Amino acid sequence: MRSIWKGHIRFSLVTIPIRIYNAVDTAEQAIRFNQLHKDDNGPVGYDKKCKKCGKALTAEEIVKGYQFEPEQYVIVSPEDMDKIKLKSTKVIEIEGFIDASEVHPSLYESPYFAGPDGTVAAKTYSLLSQALQASGKVGVGKVVLRDREEIVMISPLDGGIMLYKLRNPTEVRKMETVPQIEHKTINKDELKLSISLVESMASTLKDLDLTDHYSDALREMIEAKIAGKQVVSVTEEEKPVVDIMTALRQSIEQTKAKKKPMEKAKGEKKPAVEVAPAKPKKQKVA
Repeated sequence: MRSIWKGHIRFSLVTIPIRIYNAVDTAEQAIRFNQLHKDDNGPVGYDKKCKKCGKALTAEEIVKGYQFEPEQYVIVSPEDMDKIKLKSTKVIEIEGFIDASEVHPSLYESPYFAGPDGTVAAKTYSLLSQALQASGKVGVGKVVLRDREEIVMISPLDGGIMLYKLRNPTEVRKMETVPQIEHKTINKDELKLSISLVESMASTLKDLDLTDHYSDALREMIEAKIAGKQVVSVTEEEKPVVDIMTALRQSIEQTKAKKKPMEKAKGEKKPAVEVAPAKPKKQKVA
């Protein structure tokens, strides 16, 4: 595995040399398409045109602007950006250690593997991993990447350390801003059946079928077109709409039926057969 970043984790007076590796397998990512000219299959480039006058612009004619009011912009030049650039120090500065439960799932952005850089760093790295595991804490800090400061978190995993790039909490909206979310009085029978359905479907992550069927079908379609075969579409049948109580009961019955173990085949017992004792053989007289 090839590292994509090399630096240090630092907290208080402790510094650990590390290397960062991609935790996501890029080969498993979504299929990407190219835009082509319909008449000759020529690639289509990004057309930089002004939406106001329609003129095609060169790179020298494009500037950065921040809209502070409708149709009102403040122009920011490359020289302005250079004045606020942060120097990359190749150091992940851990500001403190917090309970893992404090980090809401909505803050997670990108996962990476962090590994020790060299045999000397391996012992300190392992010590930090075990300390995080035993304490239930995660480290949160900052690192400068590409001239900007990023929030990161380190946490233990399988004897190693994971590094997560985090969103700033101020960027994430509150659930209360979602329309039509309000407290509703729930029917007790409906709630009881809903809980029964959830419990009947209890499983583990490794036992769930999380296959990306769309990507598989997309690859099959592309392979069929490459081979010159006809693409066959599949029409999904619409399921009839049923009331919530009926749907809950039927769902519970289906789940229980799937989990019901198969009974072993039971053969009929045959009556015991009595075996007559063998007759002694006659000895021949010489």
